[in-house]
Amino acid sequence: METTYLICAVAGGVFLLLQTLLAALGGHAHGDVDLHDDVDSIADAHDSYLKLLSLKAIVAFLTFFGLTGLAGRHAGWSDWWTLALAAAAGLLALWLVAWLMSALSHLQSRGNVDLHNAVGQEAKVYLPIPAGQRGHGKVLVTVQGRTVEARARTDGPTLETGAVAVVNAVHGDVLDVTRA
Repeated sequence: METTYLICAVAGGVFLLLQTLLAALGGHAHGDVDLHDDVDSIADAHDSYLKLLSLKAIVAFLTFFGLTGLAGRHAGWSDWWTLALAAAAGLLALWLVAWLMSALSHLQSRGNVDLHNAVGQEAKVYLPIPAGQRGHGKVLVTVQGRTVEARARTDGPTLETGAVAVVNAVHGDVLDVTRA
């Protein structure tokens, strides 16, 4: 049984070290390095029970199961007592990591900008906007605390680069603007 505990502790520790190094080096800049996103996409991503199946949670289980089992064996505990405590420590670690991942995912911002919130805002013309809606230009406008670049058109005269405009309406991803 000691070999099983050792294999679990080493395997879990190696994966934990790899996850930590990849996180420190930015290895998950476009998404998590582990498999929990794949597992979560099978069903509702907010279902905390599926977070129990994430690679992070399984690594935590293996690591703590193995370390507790090794500690129990070296302390001279009985095989059943060691197995019970190792399983309890592993399950506690698995649950704790799943709970932490769930709590962290609630802190994540979706970052969606709704251009309809730009109506009434001033915008600065970035690329000239042709007169009479004969084409599109671009403006920079602050929406939801962010400066975004958006396509824009106008009914009025041409708006040159640097002109200040007011957003009157939104049609899809195009802003209707007039000179401020």
